[in-house]
Amino acid sequence: MTSYVPPSFDLEAFNCPHCGAYSRQEWEDLGPTDHSLGVPGLAYAQCDHCEKPSVWYEKRMVFPFGGGAPLPNPDLPDEIKVDYEEARAIAGVSPRGAAALLRLAVQKLCRHLGESGQNINGDIANLVKKGLDPRVQKALDIVRVIGNNAVHPGQIDLRDDPETAGQLFNLANLIAEVMITYPKQVNSVFDSLPEGAKTAIAKRDSGSRAGRSGH
Repeated sequence: MTSYVPPSFDLEAFNCPHCGAYSRQEWEDLGPTDHSLGVPGLAYAQCDHCEKPSVWYEKRMVFPFGGGAPLPNPDLPDEIKVDYEEARAIAGVSPRGAAALLRLAVQKLCRHLGESGQNINGDIANLVKKGLDPRVQKALDIVRVIGNNAVHPGQIDLRDDPETAGQLFNLANLIAEVMITYPKQVNSVFDSLPEGAKTAIAKRDSGSRAGRSGH
């Protein structure tokens, strides 16, 4: 699981709001100089990876709009990705609205993974039993302490802030990475094995089960 470094003014490297890659940023001050007119407080940073710029005014990113949040895990189901992207678009101006959309997205994700989708805490506890890293539950506890302990779909809590929204972005991506992306990658590697190797594995596994049932 890779760490996400959010865009920050004058930082030499961060996760690009366009391509999502952690990359070096080339900064240029667009304020007034002795030789040209400019806008005080205006600057831009160009990503070394995709070569696209982010524009900053008075140390706040104004383009791309909503680019301060991590990109969604590409394996998120489309209907959940829509909620995630909407939250990402408004996170900078309305962290409460973003947090509400992200709670809804996380509950939809839990439902997609076979849980009830009624209570995030209970759903993630069940997912931990199914193989989700227990640290994800700790991340959820942080969100619940910072934000709304009830965690109902679409409910907005007056205490929601950028920190809460940021934790929820990470939580949604983390669940998708562990429960969807990793199994998908493992299955892809297994499917690429020669048929003989897969047959030998199947015989080994069936033999192991027969041995256990004989005890």
